Amino acid sequence: MNTRPAIDDTAGPVSLSAAFNHDSSCFSVGLDTGFCVFNANPCELRVSRDFNAGIGIAEMLGRSNYVALVGGGRQPKFPQNKVIIWDDAKQKVVITLEFRTQVHRVRLSRTRIVVALQNSIHVYAFSSPPEKLSVFETADNLLGLCCLGSKILAFPGRSPGQVQLVEIASGNVSIIPAHGTPLRALELSPDGEILATASETGTLIRVFSTSNCARIAELRRGVDHATIFSLAISPSSNLLAVTSDKSTLHIFDIPHPLNPANKYSSTNTPSPAGSDDDGPSQKWGILGKIPLLPRVFSDVYSFATSHFEIGDDPQVAPGSSLQGLNAPIPGIPGGRPPKGLIGWASDDTILVIGAGREARWEKFVVVPTEDGRRACLRDGWRRYMGG
Repeated sequence: MNTRPAIDDTAGPVSLSAAFNHDSSCFSVGLDTGFCVFNANPCELRVSRDFNAGIGIAEMLGRSNYVALVGGGRQPKFPQNKVIIWDDAKQKVVITLEFRTQVHRVRLSRTRIVVALQNSIHVYAFSSPPEKLSVFETADNLLGLCCLGSKILAFPGRSPGQVQLVEIASGNVSIIPAHGTPLRALELSPDGEILATASETGTLIRVFSTSNCARIAELRRGVDHATIFSLAISPSSNLLAVTSDKSTLHIFDIPHPLNPANKYSSTNTPSPAGSDDDGPSQKWGILGKIPLLPRVFSDVYSFATSHFEIGDDPQVAPGSSLQGLNAPIPGIPGGRPPKGLIGWASDDTILVIGAGREARWEKFVVVPTEDGRRACLRDGWRRYMGG
């Protein structure tokens, strides 16, 4: 029997989506009543706009006054097939892009607007009026997977598990056969030299060099199926963070194609004893070197893990205007408020945010331990919507 208390409709706005900006210094939140922007570290409200209607996608352009908005929720502010570029300094819409089907994600740079639909990626010049530059076909992409770097654009290929890499300057396209099952997550490093990918299986993270599409690492999150929530690469491009529905944050060393002599293969250490997720690292001792044993004994595991809070959004009261919140929500990538989104504040500070009624911000730090290893510790948290 469910004995959880029902939600009061007047408790405040519900966050439908959340997204970090390019350097994780801020994050934007789409609400069922508008949108808001927070400074990321410390977590402090910066901008709040009440439209009395829902925003399913809110994507910032750096730390500028431009935000890309797409309507979402039960009462969307804008049609879900339109991208609205909002100038918050002028408090008005400055660009509108309309499509035949629902928009699943928007990415912005100083020169580009990139829009992900279910089976295509549309690229525009960031100008008024916007100029359409190119369109690329993709496999089904309901999560709106798309990464926009300064030189590279990455998104799913035409076949499930593939990644297309597009050089922005030349338009050259490369195909990476990353996984045998559909993609669940992908991420470019800040310098654009590294691409990390995960599939729907969620056991392996693969790392590629964008310059030649070579696979430079394969990392094992665990042996059990998991839904990957987020991938993020540190500012130095030497660390990778991963979250999943196991409610665990994993930290890996990764090689860099321009600096192969890093700590990648020598400092992987066991996960903390008693972890509810995935145990040891490369250091299975001699077992990792015995031929014919299953590959899990020789795979590279995370050097540190920590628990993060997914949150248990409570039951909605019968007859409430919020009833059905647990059903897929229109206008949100994947139909659910995202959880476990990662932003690197620095090479030793990780931020994890989630949307929903229990909208949380958590801060983690990577610290050395007395035995010469590294640990990931939670250093603070709050419910950023003031609940």
